[in-house]
Amino acid sequence: MILNRYIPGCWALLSLALLGSGCSINRMAVNAVADALTGEGGSEVFTADSDPELVGDAIPFAIKMYESLLSQAPDHQGLILTTGSLFVMYANAFVQGPAEFLPPIQYEEREAAMKRAKMLYLRGAGILQGGLEKKYPGIGESSAESGTMAPYLAKMKKGEVPLLYWTAAAYLSAYSLDPFDFPLSHKVADAMAFIDRAYALDPDFNRGALDDFYVLALASLPDTMGGDLSRVETHFSRSLEKSGGLLAGSYVSYAQAVAVPAQDYGVFKKHLETALALDADADPPNRLVNIISQRKARALLDNAGNFFILLDDEEYE
Repeated sequence: MILNRYIPGCWALLSLALLGSGCSINRMAVNAVADALTGEGGSEVFTADSDPELVGDAIPFAIKMYESLLSQAPDHQGLILTTGSLFVMYANAFVQGPAEFLPPIQYEEREAAMKRAKMLYLRGAGILQGGLEKKYPGIGESSAESGTMAPYLAKMKKGEVPLLYWTAAAYLSAYSLDPFDFPLSHKVADAMAFIDRAYALDPDFNRGALDDFYVLALASLPDTMGGDLSRVETHFSRSLEKSGGLLAGSYVSYAQAVAVPAQDYGVFKKHLETALALDADADPPNRLVNIISQRKARALLDNAGNFFILLDDEEYE
C-alpha cells in the first residue's frame, strides 16, 4: 500500500566528504548539512528521474547516509522525516512492489521480500514515531483506541502533516503485509487518527496524497478498523481534482483497492488503461512515481487472471 509521491533528494558528494573525512563534525556543521539535504527543492533529484533502476540502486546509500547524519543530530526534524519516509518509499516501490508479481514458483523469494518490506516499514515507522515523540512527549504511550491520543493531536499544527502522513503510511503498509500481527493491528487506529488530523489541518497536502491514502485504507480495512466504502468515491474524486488527474498511482490504487474486491474487471481495466495512457513527462516533478505506477498498472493487467475468479479469455484480452 502506499503512498510514494515524495522522495527526498541528497547532495551525496558533500555529505560523503564530510562523513568520510575522519574528522569530528561539530553539531553546527551537521545541522547545516542536514538543512541543505532536507530543504525545499531537493526532492526532484530523485522524483524527476526517468530511470527507476538508477534511483532504486541509489536509495539504500541515501538511507545510510541520512542515518549517519541522524546519529549526529538526533533532534533534527528534517532528517527524521527524510530518513523515515525513505525507508517507507524504498520498501514500497523497490521491495514489496517487485515481489508482488513474482511467479508462484518463486514463493519463498516472494515471502522473504515481503518480510523484508515489513521490517523496512517498521524501521521507518520507528524513526517517524520518534519524531512525533520529540515534539509531543508522551504521545508514544497514548493510543487512538483508548482516547488518550486526542489531546496530543489537538495541539498539532499544519507543519506536522508530513510527519503524520508518513508515520501512518509506515504502520498501515506494514500491517497490510501481516494482518495477523496482533500488536501491529493496534497501530491501525493510530494511523487513521493521524490521517484524520492531517486532513483537518491540510486537506490539499501533496496534491491529494491524503485522499489517496483514504481510498486505499477505507476500501481495504474492515469496518471495525475504520474501513468505509461509502467514502471512497468522494476521496478518489478529490484526489484526481487535486492532482489534475496527472498521477497514475491514483488510478492504480483504485483498481487494486476497489475494483479487485468488487470483482469488477471492467472498472479495473478502465482505470489501469487510464494510468498507462498518461504522459509521465507531463508532470516532471513526479516523473519517476508515474513510471513506477505505470509499470505496476501494466503488471496488474498482464496478471488480471490472478485477481478475478470469473474472467473469460475474450474479456481478458
